[in-house]
Amino acid sequence: MGYRSVFAPNSFAGRTIIVTGAGSGIGRCTAHELASLGAHIVLVGRKTEKLEKVAGELSAEGYSSTQHAVDIRDEAAVRDMVAAVVQKHGRIHGLVNNAGGQFPSPLSQISKKGFEAVVSTNLTGGFLVAREVFTQSMSEHGGAIVNMLADAWNGMPGMGHSGAARAGMFNLTQTAAVEWAASGVRVNAVAPGWVASSGLDTYEDPFVREMIPFLRKQVPLHRLATEAEVSGAIVFLLSDVAAFITGEVIRIDGGASCNTKAFPLSEHDNSKPYDGFHLAKGPAILDGPKEK
Repeated sequence: MGYRSVFAPNSFAGRTIIVTGAGSGIGRCTAHELASLGAHIVLVGRKTEKLEKVAGELSAEGYSSTQHAVDIRDEAAVRDMVAAVVQKHGRIHGLVNNAGGQFPSPLSQISKKGFEAVVSTNLTGGFLVAREVFTQSMSEHGGAIVNMLADAWNGMPGMGHSGAARAGMFNLTQTAAVEWAASGVRVNAVAPGWVASSGLDTYEDPFVREMIPFLRKQVPLHRLATEAEVSGAIVFLLSDVAAFITGEVIRIDGGASCNTKAFPLSEHDNSKPYDGFHLAKGPAILDGPKEK
């Protein structure tokens, strides 16, 4: 049993696509889906062992990939990574600008160092990767870029540093879509809400961990997203059928960003998740004590 993608087999055959943050979560899932559709995947992340594990998963299913352990906040390292990819593969067809990270904290307790670290990871690093991919390859050959945002439309209490960075990435997406259009480059974004991904297990704050199992109550579809549901939107934006879409963002939040909080949400289980990723494993925190 392999990845169960809704897209046509071999629809990305012969294409080289960089996926940052590919060692886990949404990045890992997206790498698997794109590889199953014929793409050569360039796995980018900070930890070699995590990239090698994903590369091993792909290899076991007959898919090709290469790995680059890079901190995307390091401008020289990003430039060298992109240059190596271009030298080996000739061009870059797509970029999934997925790498990011944050920690929960009220604004009053975020230090300057902590604020800048999150903005650097979620905004500046993504800019550096996109810029180098454009200047070293896509400016001549065209391509598609998908940036990672979040459901931060009405503020992001408890993660103001991340919300500020994601808002910046949205504007950067729109700006790049205009500036790079003449080169045949499309730039879009996805904005996931709460996703049942391994990232939920990384939060150590007791209050946050206690809150996570109840997040679904704030979502009109009354559940969390699967990684495959986010990956599917990313793959769509990279695909040929999205050739006239640029500067846009797809919200993958189950309607949470539409909820005014004044309209009562009913308990239901009528939204059935799409579980296309055959290696997906939900976060352990959702396996804990059930709600009463």
